[in-house]
Amino acid sequence: MALTRKPAAPMGWAMGKPIGKIAGSALTTRQFVLLFSAMLVTATGNTALQSVMPSIGRSLGIADVWIGVAFTSSALAWVIFAPIWARQSDHRGRKTLILLGLVGFVVSTLLCGIVLLGGLRGVMGAGVTMVAFALVRMLYGIFGCATPAGTQAYLAAKTRRGARTTALSNLSASFGLGTVIGPALAPLFVLPFLGLTGPLFMFALAGMLVFAAVWLQLPDDRDRLRRAKAAAMAFPAASPTGASVRAATSEGKATLRWSDSRIRDWIVSGAITNNALAALLTVVGFHTIDRLALDPVGAEQQVGLVLMAGAAATLVAQWGLIPRFGWGPRTLVLLGSAIALAGTLAVMVAGSLMGLVLAYGLACLGFGLTRPGFTAGASLAVPLTEQGAVAGLTTSVNGFAFVFAPTLGLALYGFAPSAPFLLCAGLLGATLLLYRGRL
Repeated sequence: MALTRKPAAPMGWAMGKPIGKIAGSALTTRQFVLLFSAMLVTATGNTALQSVMPSIGRSLGIADVWIGVAFTSSALAWVIFAPIWARQSDHRGRKTLILLGLVGFVVSTLLCGIVLLGGLRGVMGAGVTMVAFALVRMLYGIFGCATPAGTQAYLAAKTRRGARTTALSNLSASFGLGTVIGPALAPLFVLPFLGLTGPLFMFALAGMLVFAAVWLQLPDDRDRLRRAKAAAMAFPAASPTGASVRAATSEGKATLRWSDSRIRDWIVSGAITNNALAALLTVVGFHTIDRLALDPVGAEQQVGLVLMAGAAATLVAQWGLIPRFGWGPRTLVLLGSAIALAGTLAVMVAGSLMGLVLAYGLACLGFGLTRPGFTAGASLAVPLTEQGAVAGLTTSVNGFAFVFAPTLGLALYGFAPSAPFLLCAGLLGATLLLYRGRL
């Protein structure tokens, strides 16, 4: 089937009317919306946390670098467990993985809110607060990574190759939309009793609602796997050559390593660009506070505005540019890296709120191209039977970016404010030089 270019179609609307099927896919509109919502709520909650953590850290009186360290444990757990859960999806079903990740998100977010609230109210010291925060945040890294791995594998297994880049791009756009909603709503949820931790409790509640919707409405693909196995067993004397039979009997062979020559360049390019994004995302809130000489309490509004601009630019890239121009994975990675490089340097020199908004928006426009680019490139490089495994690897790459980059970025920022931006620019430049002729 030819690639359709209807940007609104993946969300289930065309010319203002609901449609029943996603172009090039066996997914219905409702099923796609459920997958999208599962990704959206976790992205929204995480970005809301990113928008308030600079203010919380400054209010607790701890060094900026310890905020990055607190996130490291969760990111490391994400890297380790994402491939494990993704491999399990081929046996236990993708829906099970999505639900597991939502549970991890809800529990971790609630506990993070409780711990940080206790620290801000003086129930425990700043050091104890950050250690406890790192521990409960690790629950999200262990279990929360199952949601993106499960949703990507669920979509890929039901989408034709010709439509998969656009479909994955629109699913990835849930992160962009979440990063708009998170910073926009976070200041509204800074409530009188809960203070800066209010957004965490509100988004945990949203996670519970999405869990219920997915549990009740999304078809369980374990039945499809069992039927495929039964079909294979029903022809013992025949020569099983059909694709469905091969897929049903090859689940145990879907082990994939990042060094596999088919996907290695996609995975490495994704790791480089995502590390640059993670460092920039972690530093930009502190940079905004310092550049504009803001008081920590109340700065979440300006920080949120900058983050919203970046998120809106990500949506422009993933919902506007990619469907309109139909760029392939190689173009997305290289063009996106070049745009992100220019935006990162612009953030470094911006001296006003408007300047920071425009510069960060430009950077995120580029990153909005690179993430679906390397994800789609890796997915298209392997057959259907390895979609669960490749989904785990790409999800792991996204988590790996937050293992070292936030801590290193904040450490460099404490040493010299321009250092993390130069590091990010260097990583993006390296992507252009290394992969211009290889992807």
